[in-house]
Amino acid sequence: MIDTDFIAERIAKLRTEKNISARDMSLSLGQSPNYINNIENKKALPSMKMFIYICEFLDIEPKDFFEENFPSPRKLSKAMAAFKSLSPKQLELLMSIAKEMK
Repeated sequence: MIDTDFIAERIAKLRTEKNISARDMSLSLGQSPNYINNIENKKALPSMKMFIYICEFLDIEPKDFFEENFPSPRKLSKAMAAFKSLSPKQLELLMSIAKEMK
């Protein structure tokens, strides 16, 4: 069964993190002004096609949308891209810092 609460809350959180209103996001997706608001208020669910567009708009992968352990998948994705250019020694240093921050 689809957890409509999770979908609504996740879209609201990721949209807020991107600092865009529900109305502006709706219009950017080519939908009516209250489209995202209806999803966030659990009055509607996006179609699969619109879900993909929502993920693209939010700059996240669809698989990351459902990953509850990634509260900010956009930031994590940017960090991972930056990590790819680091040397093994730099990665070790980052991992030790991350361990200390837990």
